[in-house]
Amino acid sequence: MSEEILVNVTPRETRVALLENGALQEVMIERSNSRGLVGNLYKGRVSRVLPGMQAAFIDIGLARTAFLHASDIVRSAHTESETPSAGPANIRDLVHEGKEILVQVLKDPLGTKGARLTTHISIPSRYLVYLPGGKGVGLSTRIENEHERSRLQGAVGQFMDEVSQGGYIVRTAGEDAPVDALRADMLFLSRLWESVREGSANAQPGDLVHEDLPLPVRILRDMMGEGVEQVRVDSESTYKRMKHFADRFTPELSPRVQHYTGRRPIFDLYGVDDEIDRALDRRVNLKSGGYLIIDQTEAMTTIDVNTGGFVGSRNLEETALKTNLEAARAIARQLRLRNLGGIIIIDFIDMEDEEHRGLVLKALERALAQDPAKNQVCEVSALGLVEMTRKRTRESLEHVLCEPCPTCEGRASVKTAETVCFDVFREILREAGQYEVQELLVIASQAVVDILLDEESASLAEVEEMVGKPIRLQVESQYSQEQFDVVPT
Repeated sequence: MSEEILVNVTPRETRVALLENGALQEVMIERSNSRGLVGNLYKGRVSRVLPGMQAAFIDIGLARTAFLHASDIVRSAHTESETPSAGPANIRDLVHEGKEILVQVLKDPLGTKGARLTTHISIPSRYLVYLPGGKGVGLSTRIENEHERSRLQGAVGQFMDEVSQGGYIVRTAGEDAPVDALRADMLFLSRLWESVREGSANAQPGDLVHEDLPLPVRILRDMMGEGVEQVRVDSESTYKRMKHFADRFTPELSPRVQHYTGRRPIFDLYGVDDEIDRALDRRVNLKSGGYLIIDQTEAMTTIDVNTGGFVGSRNLEETALKTNLEAARAIARQLRLRNLGGIIIIDFIDMEDEEHRGLVLKALERALAQDPAKNQVCEVSALGLVEMTRKRTRESLEHVLCEPCPTCEGRASVKTAETVCFDVFREILREAGQYEVQELLVIASQAVVDILLDEESASLAEVEEMVGKPIRLQVESQYSQEQFDVVPT
């Protein structure tokens, strides 16, 4: 599988696209006024303790207080000695209101929810993750070769005495890394942690103590591997910064970072913008003629699979199987492309054959295996639904690029013009009963006024007779279909 990374830079926005075999798989967007917070370290102050939720709200200087659960708080040796049973500690034993605490952002603020925090600090480098509160050496589960795992564990372990106390995790990128490179990473992380500790001691509550790397450099650290054939960057200054980082930390991969100087926008060259636009639609068409309907809500994401124009060649069961197998692959790609997370419910086309259900479930799991985000798929439920979860750490593509419709306010529907007419009648009666008026002026959209003058003209005359006052209509072209005013004059 060949991978390619495209970096598009404009004055206040950076976009990164990951392509696999020419197909867009993932999009990341970072804007200068709303950079992601995951990985950042803050000096926080406990603003409120919630014993019922075993959590606390922490002020870290953002618009909304952040959330810290008791399970995400490092327990001191003193606390552990008081609770030797290793059961969950009480939040009141861990923090109190007004306490200052060093915290790291686990999840960006999502919708109306504040950021999710932890005191289990982790600081990544190219090959390693440093855990100041940890012990020993851990390894990524994606490093499967036992000989290599033993080599890495021994290589990192032999340098533990040279650096700050704590633990290390060898990242997937650390597989086959030279011993000298691992040692250099450990020394770098040790120096960085000492700097963070000093900064935290001098910081005020709400201060940013340590910020993660900007997106273009971060993708070199997190995504640059042997499978990436090239990284193309359309900004000279960003290219130089990425090249400097690559020369220092991944010199063997540095030649793959290239400056794109073509006149045609780099995303247009690969059709990325068209793919992004399609990823914002509810409907995803399948090659067979079937399609998906993807609806994202605050509670969950639902995906409905439909046969559409695909009728198959034999029978309904075969048609359902072929459509579901194609849909399983498309769903895995869409989850990653749209960065959908949390609870996801998939309504595949009903299949009677138990073996066919198993084939679709396995196809979905195989397709999801390529997704770097942690996910878990459950068996087909009694209602024929597949329930799954996908780890969510940042806003979805839709939430980054879109906002709720100002007309329907995110309901995805508006009142009919007829319904609004009856709302107008009720408002007329309300206004006439409260005020002494000579006349009532109704200001509404063209569609509503047309119905009041046509289908509902008799009803309007009846209401006029009831209030005993003349009613005048006026069209306001700027009003949405649901908007209207009844003005007593």
